[in-house]
Amino acid sequence: MQSHFTDTIFYQIELTAKYCKLLGQQVFEKFNAGITPEEFSVLDTLSCNPYLCQRDLAKLILKDRANTGKLLDSLERKGYITRQLSIKNNRPVKIVSITEAGVNKAEEVTGKIRPHMEVVKSRIDNSDIARVGDLLKELRNVLDETLEIQI
Repeated sequence: MQSHFTDTIFYQIELTAKYCKLLGQQVFEKFNAGITPEEFSVLDTLSCNPYLCQRDLAKLILKDRANTGKLLDSLERKGYITRQLSIKNNRPVKIVSITEAGVNKAEEVTGKIRPHMEVVKSRIDNSDIARVGDLLKELRNVLDETLEIQI
């Protein structure tokens, strides 16, 4: 029997990612978070990795630089981040840092969404979650070896 795309692991991963994105949007809307899940990912990333340039931040949140720039513009208007000119590798770059208001917003949103996400997580055994994570890392390593460009 011929295998179809919908029978592949690649399809299952993409479908699962879409479900995760939809769940995140629903949770953020339900709790009236005041920021989008994508904006939250920026704040959360900056709270763990302060003083990133836009390029490095984009890599961490899995967005291109243009979309990252739009997120940063929105967060800066809301007072959750600041950007300051600096020099990196002899080039001018804007370094992004999270403000106290941004830290507070990230903590507030985390407090609201964590219980909801824990309900989902509690339905899957922790060892299975770890195993899936390890398998996905292994798959990424294999894919990385076959890619002609590095991400």
